[in-house]
Amino acid sequence: MQYYTSSDSMPDTLHPNDPGPALIARLAVRVAQARKKRGLPRRVLSDLSGVSPRYLAQLEAGEGNISILLLARVAAALDLKVEALLADEIPIDHDAQRLASLFRQSPVEVQHQISGLLAPRNPALMRAGRICLIGLRGAGKSTLGKMAGDALNIRFVELNQDIENAVDMPLAEIMAFYGEEGYRRLEAEALERISTVHDRVVLAVAGGIVAQPSTYARLRERFHTVWIRTSPPEHMQRVRAQGDVRPMQGNPAAMAQLKELLTVRTPLYDLAEAQVNTSNRTINSSLNDLLTTIAKYRFLDPVT
Repeated sequence: MQYYTSSDSMPDTLHPNDPGPALIARLAVRVAQARKKRGLPRRVLSDLSGVSPRYLAQLEAGEGNISILLLARVAAALDLKVEALLADEIPIDHDAQRLASLFRQSPVEVQHQISGLLAPRNPALMRAGRICLIGLRGAGKSTLGKMAGDALNIRFVELNQDIENAVDMPLAEIMAFYGEEGYRRLEAEALERISTVHDRVVLAVAGGIVAQPSTYARLRERFHTVWIRTSPPEHMQRVRAQGDVRPMQGNPAAMAQLKELLTVRTPLYDLAEAQVNTSNRTINSSLNDLLTTIAKYRFLDPVT
């Protein structure tokens, strides 16, 4: 094997206050520590990196003036990034780097679980100022959410609208292009984005988000949740009033299916901190009920 030696690099001219000696000394310690931690004899590291054993000995003794190319070879052989050997601060060790890499590659729901285990915080503090309206389509989430945001002078966001803006295509095309699984991933990402950007917000989400365990758990962790509910007939009537006749068109069993869906999801919606029933209520009456609920549960009060 052809080895690279100290003759492959040129010594630098030292100047007053030159950081070179300190850098070389730091590099010497870190290379030696990394090699020993991995249980690599110097000869093995030499074979892996292509840098001669004699030069590695000089490097670990603080006598080598290594080029960036050779340093990159040594770092790669130690399974480290070059910056881990050069940084002023104590670098993250190899195991931590691997964990960080695995974390970045993990699905969003796994990242949420890990974050919850490693950084438990006051639940009330994590939710303070953020309110999310959940419930089946037609309950009044979007209408009441916007009106409540205006009344409270805080931002209103509709999750599907945020997804559309992020992907730059309408929801129907998103579903066609990404599929259900892809949409749910975008949904989780949007939820994370909104909870990070907005400290005070009223959010309206799609009715099916409660059927996604990890996303719904994250939602309840980061938002105060209010179930906006109504009766199945009013659900259907309001959807049709919005101009969408699909729920009833050519499907005489639609009402029975809606009732079954509501039955299945009720235990999930019941996990919300509060409920507002809009059945047989005017929009203004329902808004007043929602604002009263927000005040009663002190969702917007600062948490110390």
